[in-house]
Amino acid sequence: MKDLTSDIAIYTGSFDPPTLGHTSVIERSSRLFKRLIVGVGINVEKTSLFSPEERVELMTKATAHCGNVEVRSFSGLAVEFVRECGSRVMVRGVRPLTDIAGEFTMMMANRQLDPEIETVFLMADEELAHVSSTLIKQLTPLSSDERLAKFVPAVIIPALRAKIPRQP
Repeated sequence: MKDLTSDIAIYTGSFDPPTLGHTSVIERSSRLFKRLIVGVGINVEKTSLFSPEERVELMTKATAHCGNVEVRSFSGLAVEFVRECGSRVMVRGVRPLTDIAGEFTMMMANRQLDPEIETVFLMADEELAHVSSTLIKQLTPLSSDERLAKFVPAVIIPALRAKIPRQP
């Protein structure tokens, strides 16, 4: 059995697309742990705006300023990915109004699947608590790049525009 460490934390999600809420959790987590691995989840049953490779590339660009962050894709159970990375810590970002019940249920299921993996919750920053990838997909055709930059990292706006052009 592989020794697990709490020096490495894993933050998983679909990140389709990455938002400022995601990067806020990443930046804050990267200050708490020696190393942070961002796991871009692949769900073949879900229709995504960006391919897994594109999401890894976008997240890598959005987190390039964080020296101890690595971005990888994975499929399957998040707890298995955490274990494969040699970690025993899973980071989850929580938007207070929308995520608590679902994240609590997932944490309890993960604990049953692998009791050695602990989940650390970071609350979303107040000004980003309403931001979701779904919201971004709705705003993109209607917003200027300047307005989009209030919700997503500026480096991903060109890729968003390529997928969802601005409506005239």
